[in-house]
Amino acid sequence: MKRVKLVVAYDGTAYHGWQLQPGRRTIEGELNSALSALLQKEIQVIGASRTDSGVHALCNVAVFDTDTRIPAEKISYALNQRLPEDVRIQSSEEVETTFHPRHCSSRKTYEYRILNAHFPIPTKRLYAYFTYVPLDVKKMRQAAVYLEGEHDFKSFCAVGAVVESTVRTIYELTVEKEADEIVIRVCGSGFLYNMVRIIAGTLMEIGRGNGRPESVKTILEAKDRQMAGPTAPACGLTLVKYDFL
Repeated sequence: MKRVKLVVAYDGTAYHGWQLQPGRRTIEGELNSALSALLQKEIQVIGASRTDSGVHALCNVAVFDTDTRIPAEKISYALNQRLPEDVRIQSSEEVETTFHPRHCSSRKTYEYRILNAHFPIPTKRLYAYFTYVPLDVKKMRQAAVYLEGEHDFKSFCAVGAVVESTVRTIYELTVEKEADEIVIRVCGSGFLYNMVRIIAGTLMEIGRGNGRPESVKTILEAKDRQMAGPTAPACGLTLVKYDFL
């Protein structure tokens, strides 16, 4: 028996997130189905990051166990022939049988893209949130500084999420302007449910002038979801980097 690691890219538009859900189309479900058909045995993958409905990824990670004679590095080619076009394996390799993607120290990096222009651009509608209201990038950057480091992010966690602790570490949080897009890039040890989207929504509120950059410190201290900004739409969010330490 060997353990195979997959690096998976997907357009999350048509999916109800990563995790299996009865009667709903998910990335995990597509992988399980394609692998089971390929290997002629029931396969269930273990995913590293359970992205939400509508969220995209360039590099999510999953592992599964198999006794197949197919070389691990060849599984990606065979699997891509069985997956829908909006899900593609970027690599496959054999790893130690003890490797578990959710039990390893890691750094995840997400990007949230905002199209800040007079009018929407159709080709960007699935991968960036559109707003015509001018956003002050300088203020958004100033606010972002308060979120870096280790904090209790309860104010930035969806109500009802079941977690042992709401303390997380953000290693880096940047806000950059690229032509007509604003890119919020967040690198952390792990994220709470909707955390990155709530951060994006909060920074956009400050960018619109609805609050001062230093108000983020007060939001953190409150540990109250109602104090933070709205949850930004899923379409703008992509998992862009996953590093195991």
